[in-house]
Amino acid sequence: DTLQELEATIEELARQAREEVTSQCTSTALISDPEVTFDLRYVGTDSVITVPAGTIIARRTPAELKQQFAERHLQQFGYTRAERAVELALVRVEVTGSGTTSHPTAAGNPQPIAAVVPITAADAIIAPDAMIAGTSPTPSTEEFASSNVWFDGKSRASRVYFGAPPEKTVPGPAVLCTSTSTIVIDPWSVARILEDGSLLIEVRAKEQDSNVADPAATELSSPESPDPVLLEVFSNQFASIAEQMGEMLRRTAISTNVRERLDYSCALFDQDGQLVVNAPHVPVHLGAMGETVRAVMEDHPKMRPGDVFVTNDPYRGGSHLPDVTVVTPVFASSTSPDTNTDQPVAFVANRAHHAEIGGIVPGSMPPFSRTLAEEGVLIRSRHLVRDGVSCEAELAKLLTSGPYPSRSVTDNLADLTAQTAANTTGVRLLSDLINSSSSTLVNSYMRHIQSASSLRMRKAFYDLADGDYSFRDQMDDGHRIEVKISVQGDQAVIDFAGTADVHPGNLNANRAITTAAVLYTLRCFLQTTVPLNAGVLEPVDIRIPSGLLNPPPGLTPEESPAMVGGNVETSQRIVDVLFGALRLAAASQGTMNNLTFGNDKFGYYETICGGAGATATADGVPAVHTHMTNTRLTDPEVLEQRYPVRLRRFGIRHQSGGAGQFRGGDGVVREIEFLEPLQVSLLSQRRETSPYGLMGGDAGASGRACLKHPNGTSENLPGCFSKLVGAGNVLTLETPGGGGFGAFPDEERG
Repeated sequence: DTLQELEATIEELARQAREEVTSQCTSTALISDPEVTFDLRYVGTDSVITVPAGTIIARRTPAELKQQFAERHLQQFGYTRAERAVELALVRVEVTGSGTTSHPTAAGNPQPIAAVVPITAADAIIAPDAMIAGTSPTPSTEEFASSNVWFDGKSRASRVYFGAPPEKTVPGPAVLCTSTSTIVIDPWSVARILEDGSLLIEVRAKEQDSNVADPAATELSSPESPDPVLLEVFSNQFASIAEQMGEMLRRTAISTNVRERLDYSCALFDQDGQLVVNAPHVPVHLGAMGETVRAVMEDHPKMRPGDVFVTNDPYRGGSHLPDVTVVTPVFASSTSPDTNTDQPVAFVANRAHHAEIGGIVPGSMPPFSRTLAEEGVLIRSRHLVRDGVSCEAELAKLLTSGPYPSRSVTDNLADLTAQTAANTTGVRLLSDLINSSSSTLVNSYMRHIQSASSLRMRKAFYDLADGDYSFRDQMDDGHRIEVKISVQGDQAVIDFAGTADVHPGNLNANRAITTAAVLYTLRCFLQTTVPLNAGVLEPVDIRIPSGLLNPPPGLTPEESPAMVGGNVETSQRIVDVLFGALRLAAASQGTMNNLTFGNDKFGYYETICGGAGATATADGVPAVHTHMTNTRLTDPEVLEQRYPVRLRRFGIRHQSGGAGQFRGGDGVVREIEFLEPLQVSLLSQRRETSPYGLMGGDAGASGRACLKHPNGTSENLPGCFSKLVGAGNVLTLETPGGGGFGAFPDEERG
C-alpha cells in the first residue's frame, strides 16, 4: 500500500509540474520527462541525502536506491550503517522545458526557460552615478576592458566584458561580467552566444608552453626552499578546506548552537599534530585543538583509514566538556608519489559546543560546579568510527551513563554525525590536494606556512624594545591573574607566575586554554596578516605554574577540578592581562555572559555580546562578541519558535563604554520572558570588577542582571546564579561596556 501511495504521489507531482512548464513553453516537444529524486536517511537520524531515482518512465529499483544512498552516505559522512533501515523523507519531481515563454517577463524581451541563464543587454553593469542619482539604470557603454589574468602560472592579457559581448564568438582568454555572475573563459576555450541567448563554451585541448616550468615539479626537487607564490597558494588552499569543513558542519548539524550560533571551529594539522591553518572560527577552540590532536595520536598510535576519534577531555587538550572534538587522520592513497600509506600524513579536526552534555543544570554550564563530574559526561579519547563502521551505539551508552547524563542524546549524536561529515569533507579535499602533487610537497608547505608565521612573530618581538611588560587583573571573587612578558631580541618568555592557586569552583583554565589565549593575543599583536597556527608560538616560552591556569587532574572526574567557567570566563581575563601588558587595547567586556535555560528534556545555551575596548587609534565597537568567543546570537525568530521564551528587548546599552580620547564600545540589554517553568542559569564575570581603561581612559560599566516577577516585583541577581523561574518571569541582562583609551578632559567626558 505504501508503494502504491508513493507512486500516486509521484504521478500527481509530475502532472502539476508538466502543467506549470507547459503554461510557459511554446512547444511541448521541448519538455523533458519528469525527473524524480528522493531524500533518504537512516531510520532514527535527521541527516538526509538526495538520491536521483531516475525518470518517471525509467525508475531505479529500491535495491539500487539503497546502494546509491549507502555510497553517498559513505562519501559524505565517512561510514555506513548497514544494520539500520533506510526511510524516505521527501520525494521531489522536476520537469524542465526550453523555448520562449508565452507571456514575456519584459516587454519585447522574451526569456528562455532553460538550465542556462542567457546573457542579455540588461545584464550590463549599472553605472554608479545613475544609482546615486536615482535615475533609471542604463547599461555601461564600454564594450570591454583589458586585464592580465593568471592561467597555469602565467599572466595573459585578457578581455573583460561588462554585459553581453557584441560579437557572437569570444575566444579565450576572456572574462564575462554580468550583474549576477562572472564567467572565465580560459585561453584554450571559445565561448559562443547562441540564438536563444545562452552561452556555449567549447573546451579545447590545452596548449603546452615549454617556457613555463611546472612549479610543483620544481618545488619537489627542493622541498625545503619555499616558493613565495606556492606558499600563498597552499595557504589559501588549506584555509579554503577548513572553511568548507565549517560550511558542511553548519549545514548538516541539527542543534541551534551549531546551525544558528556558529559555535564551532575547523582546522588542519600536520603529521605531528601541529596547527597549520584554520577557518576564522572561535579562538578558544583553535588554539587548544592541537593539543587534543596530539593526545589522540598518543592514545591511538595505530590509526587506520576510516577511523574517526572523539573526545572532550579537558585534561587532554579539551577546553570544557560541552566542547566536543572530532579528529580524523588523513592517509595518502597508494597512487600518490613519495607516500608512506601506513602513517597519517595530516589530520583534520573540528570542535563544536554541544548545548547539552549532562551535568547538574540544563545547558551544561553550571555556575557553581566544583568537580568535573558535575559538568557532564566525560568522553575520553575513543573511536567514533572504526575502519568505516560507526561506533554510535557505544557512544550513546556512554552519554546516557553516569550520575549526570546528557538530556539530549539524540541531538548529541546528530551533531557528531555532522562533525564527522565536516571532517570527511576535509579528508577528501586534502587527499585530492595530496594526490595532485604529493604528500612530500603538502607536508613541506605545512611546515613552510608555520615557519612564515614564526618569522613574522620573531620580527614583531625584534621591533619591540627589550624588557619586561607586566599586568595583573582579577576575577570577580578576587582570584588574581598575573603575567610578565620578557622580550629579548626576537624571542619572548610569557610567565604567569603570581597567578592564583586552583579555584574551588569552575574558573580553572587548563594549559590548552591558556595557550589558546596567548596564541590569539600574539596574532592580534602582529601587524601583518598571517595564519593563526603553531608557528606563532615557536619563538615563545610559555610558563604556567600549577594553579588556576594549570590545575592538576584527579584520578577520576569526581576528583578533578571543575573547568566549565575557565574556558569561557577565565580565558577572557587571560586575554585582558596580555592585552594590558602589551598596551594593545583597553579591556573589552571580559565575559561571555553565558546564559542557559531548560528542563529535563532540553538545554539551551547562548553567549551574549558586549562592548569592545578602545585602542590607541579607534573607539571600541559596541555590541560584539570579543576575543575568545566569535559566535553569534540565535535569531529572535528561531529562538522564539524553538524554545518557550519571548525576546522582549535586545538593544545597545548606551553610555556603558568607558570615556577617553577613544571611547570603549557599549554593551547590550537583552530581555527574555519565560513562557513556562524553566531552570535558568548565568555564568558571567565583570559584575564586581569593571573592564579597565588604558593610558588614562575610564573603565567600562560593569554588567547587571534583574529578574522581574509577574506580580510586578523584581530582584537584582549576581553574576552567577541558577534558579527555577515560572511562566511570566522576565530576565533583563545588561552586559559590560569596553574600557576607554587615552586621557580625556574632565569637562568633555560623557
